[in-house]
Amino acid sequence: MAEVAILSGLQASGKSTFYQRQLADSHVHVSKDNWPHARHREQRQRRVIGEALAAGRDVAVDNTNPSPDEREPLIDLAHKAGAKAVGYWFPPDPQISLERNAQREGRKRVPNVGLFSTLKRLKRPSYAEGFDELYKVRTDGQGGFTVEYCPTDESVGEPVRTASSRRG
Repeated sequence: MAEVAILSGLQASGKSTFYQRQLADSHVHVSKDNWPHARHREQRQRRVIGEALAAGRDVAVDNTNPSPDEREPLIDLAHKAGAKAVGYWFPPDPQISLERNAQREGRKRVPNVGLFSTLKRLKRPSYAEGFDELYKVRTDGQGGFTVEYCPTDESVGEPVRTASSRRG
């Protein structure tokens, strides 16, 4: 059964590096970053995913995918094609993402306001969204990753808390 791997996390959280090291040999890479000036990037992304699934290929969607509203069309597309929707959650560490982002050059560098805007929208993935499998991904501090299968929503981790959600 084909799968759509949906990577979800802040910019500069390691999603693209994770794809390159863990999924590149088996999954078609789909990212709106591949078409920075294209109109209708969402439609184009869905079309490319659909074509890959129709060809029997696994797909990795390498965007921030911060909220259920942004993940829902990807999950629906996977299920309509008879594929599994697999979520890879990169728990946020804004300070580390800011540091990594500062090391980027050119278009790869995101304005800090963009990173904070994503953080405000960032919600941890949930089985209630329709995911068939969920994994939590963290950097291991040595240039690699630890990947933990999460059989329940609780094992994915705490919901994301932003400054506004902590005010009570």
